[in-house]
Amino acid sequence: MSQNNDILYLDPGHAFGIGSRESSFIKNNFQLVDQYELEAIDLHEYKCLVVHDFIDQEFMFKQREKVRSFLDAGKIVIFTGHLFKEWLPGCPLFTPKEIHHFTDYEISIAAPHSIFSGVISEEMTFNKGVAGFFARGTHSPVPAGAEVLLTLPGAMPVTYIDRQTTKGTIFVHAGRDLFVNRMQGKSTDRISVQLLQWVHEEYRNLQSAGEKI
Repeated sequence: MSQNNDILYLDPGHAFGIGSRESSFIKNNFQLVDQYELEAIDLHEYKCLVVHDFIDQEFMFKQREKVRSFLDAGKIVIFTGHLFKEWLPGCPLFTPKEIHHFTDYEISIAAPHSIFSGVISEEMTFNKGVAGFFARGTHSPVPAGAEVLLTLPGAMPVTYIDRQTTKGTIFVHAGRDLFVNRMQGKSTDRISVQLLQWVHEEYRNLQSAGEKI
C-alpha cells in the first residue's frame, strides 16, 4: 500500500463534509471509506485512522476493541470532535467551556509543535470575525504524560498528543476536523498539510521504537 492511501479516513457522510470529501487533498492523501465499513476492514496495512467530528460514536463504541488493538500495534488515531462515548483509550468525555465573553474562546499555543508551526493563534480563534468555531471545550484531565499543544483560557486543554495510554499515538482535538483548515487565505491553511506530515513522521518514529524493543 502506498503512502497516499495508508491513512484511513472514516467518512460520516454528513452534509457539511461534502466539499471536504470531494477535495483533491482528501482524495490524494487518504483512503476515504464510509464509517460503517470499519467493522469489516483489516487495519493491518494502515498507519493512521482519522475519526471525524460527525462520526457515529455509538458505532465507534462497538468498535472500541478494534481501535485499541490498532493502537497497540504501534499505529496512530486522530480524533477531532466531542467524545461522549468511551471508545477512545485514555480520552475523557468532552466538557463544554462556560462562556461569558467571546474572549473565552481564545486559542493559545501551549507548546511549540510542527503541526501548528507558523500558525497565528488569533487566526485559529476567529473565523470571518467570529470566535468559537475552532474549539468550544475540552477533554480533560488529559492522560498523564500527554503533550498539550493548544489551550483555551484557564489553561483548558483543547489539543493534545497521548503516547502513554497505548503502544501507539493518539491525537485529540476538541473541535472540528483539522484537515479541512484549507484555502482560507490564513495561516490556518498550514495545519492540514503539517498535520499530515506529522502523521508520517510519527509513524516512522513508532516503528523505529518498536524495532528497538
